[in-house]
Amino acid sequence: MPRRYCLVIALLLCTAAPLASAAPLKILGFEDMSCVAWNASKSDAELRAQYIAWVRGFLSGHNYGRQGEQVSVISNGTVETYVNRYCAEKTRSSFAEAAQRMSDQYSGRNAAITK
Repeated sequence: MPRRYCLVIALLLCTAAPLASAAPLKILGFEDMSCVAWNASKSDAELRAQYIAWVRGFLSGHNYGRQGEQVSVISNGTVETYVNRYCAEKTRSSFAEAAQRMSDQYSGRNAAITK
């Protein structure tokens, strides 16, 4: 019986080890990446343009990293509309998460990237 317990514990440790070693995603962006900040930028055309440029850069990074699942060319208006809708639905989220979901959808993958 003790061997069986040892085997079960060993299997649990082997399956948990990859989960423990996965580092959280480091988003390089603005000091405040919240949807609240995104929504507040609506009245500041210069700041909103910077946020849109950041999302487009994120999508370009996605294309670089996932060349088999490219996000097609999209307009600034499409980016703004998508993030506006995402942030209206998920007010406690960030527009970085909106960019992640946009890369999921517009790449045709329709699912979050997993290792």
